[in-house]
Amino acid sequence: MNSSNSGMNRRDFLKVGGASTLAVALGASGVYSLGGITTASAAKPPNPTSGFGGYGPLVKDPNGILDLPKGFHYRIISKTGDKMSNGDLVPAMLDGMAAYKGEKNTTILVRNHENSTNSQYPVNGKNPWSKGAAGGTTALVVGPNRKVIKEYVTSSGTIRNCAGGASTWGTWLTCEETRDLGHGFVFEVNPLDPENEMSRTPIRDMGYFSHEACAVDPATGIWYLTEDASPSFLYRFTPHDRSQTLGSLQKGGILEAAAIDELPTTSASTFHTGKKFGIVWKKVNPERAQQDAMDKGCIRFSRLEGAFFTAGVFWFDDTSAGSGSLGRVYRYFPSTNTLELFYESTDKNSLEMPDNIVMAPWGDLWIAEDGGGNDRIIGMTPEGNVYTFAENTLNGSEFAGPTFSPDGNTFFVNIQTPGITLAIWGPFARRNSARQRAMGHAAPPENLGPVVSDKLAALAEEQGMSLLEVAALERHGMPII
Repeated sequence: MNSSNSGMNRRDFLKVGGASTLAVALGASGVYSLGGITTASAAKPPNPTSGFGGYGPLVKDPNGILDLPKGFHYRIISKTGDKMSNGDLVPAMLDGMAAYKGEKNTTILVRNHENSTNSQYPVNGKNPWSKGAAGGTTALVVGPNRKVIKEYVTSSGTIRNCAGGASTWGTWLTCEETRDLGHGFVFEVNPLDPENEMSRTPIRDMGYFSHEACAVDPATGIWYLTEDASPSFLYRFTPHDRSQTLGSLQKGGILEAAAIDELPTTSASTFHTGKKFGIVWKKVNPERAQQDAMDKGCIRFSRLEGAFFTAGVFWFDDTSAGSGSLGRVYRYFPSTNTLELFYESTDKNSLEMPDNIVMAPWGDLWIAEDGGGNDRIIGMTPEGNVYTFAENTLNGSEFAGPTFSPDGNTFFVNIQTPGITLAIWGPFARRNSARQRAMGHAAPPENLGPVVSDKLAALAEEQGMSLLEVAALERHGMPII
């Protein structure tokens, strides 16, 4: 255990707050300095697609880094190439993150680094899994003043650590987005015990494939995993030991891929917004997961990315899906074993290439775009409306790793290249658990809902039912009187 963390109480460190190699050059004003605060000052015309919810129009940042709504502030808390606590340099390619509660009102961030085998700023660990691999994870202990107290390596010797997911017991699952050089696994990292043997032991039963993100259902202990490949598949991992305790995942489990129960199709491209599908799970060999999923007719997605589980619903996105290849957002309901296409972007001004996602404490889904042209944080309401919260202006550098502090007062996010971690705060809405639950049961926007006949619509009105309900009943063979 790292000496400065020796006083941390593991029981206080349990729940998640949410879930380039060039250094940023120092500006003449010093605004890029570690710990410098900046606020936007000049008004920017509102985005016409952002009129539903949100925090109003963005204000242009005079420092050319981050446009935010009026009243919000940001601080650069970490930067590729700067020195960490032990003198090592902050690694490059900042990606997925999660936030945990530490002692004395601190927040512990666990952060991925999507380096491959060569990097000017590799993850220099003392106990790597594979020598020559430049990826891994770091941790940042952030004080209540939003300044870094300590920063250190938590795992090393992996490659393409893209996203991952937080466990319910205070650890981070970091996922390798590759199948090169014998890599392509999930590793469990304990920020209270950095670079231990567990962090360098692949959880092989979670599959050998190009992993993106994962999330756990706290009610069952079952994990859901996305695959960043083409085609890609949605997987679930049922641990042999579902106690949700330290070491339980290392006991192995069953890996399965999602398939459609009723329809004679294997492609998600035929899905329409608002439609729900019954899902069956087909067991696959972890060592050949993608090939097995193809052979067994499982659902083929375009390129799956972000994943988040909250209030009984698993959310994930497909970054290049849809008629305009602008991306889709799905939700899966384990209780009914149904999958729904919740939102499909048809306008890049609304949403373009969704990537990492997180549920805001007040119940909106927040989405980081994947550098397709826009580089924004997009909020999505339970009604399926979208708004822009942030836009970075660093010339095509994507956001990654959005996560909220456990108290919900600080939003942390990375700009992957040139490599900065930001703390953002301001007049965020209060925590709203009821609205989070509503997000999991809301109907999609009316104009994107299922198409039903006039007869069926009349029946819905007469019976006081939603169009989604009558469409589902019709799909299950209910006779229309």
